[in-house]
Amino acid sequence: MASLNTFGSIMTYAIELEARLHNYYHQAGNLDRAKIADKNRSKLERVRRENVTEIKLEPIDGLDEANYDFDLSDTSAEGQQRVESMAARFYADVAPKMNVREAERMLNRVGKQHAQFAEE
Repeated sequence: MASLNTFGSIMTYAIELEARLHNYYHQAGNLDRAKIADKNRSKLERVRRENVTEIKLEPIDGLDEANYDFDLSDTSAEGQQRVESMAARFYADVAPKMNVREAERMLNRVGKQHAQFAEE
């Protein structure tokens, strides 16, 4: 697993995560959540694209993909709740480490959404 140690690596992971969640929820038959994940992916892509020139090249420490183990094979209600909890944890961990304010706000927003879904 790769280290999440730059703006680009974190944003790429978040975008790929939302794409995987879109496919996961589509497979689970939860089309509303699939649509939300696709919108999140699109918003994150926009933030990455708009802020790529403002990136500070400061390294980001303490994050690794291995800390976020998503079981996307369990599409039960409990499995979906665990996926949402893990997604919320990922966003809660990465958002404060971002060195671009707009990206931090978007990651926080997406993370709060996943936290709400985990509680449903």
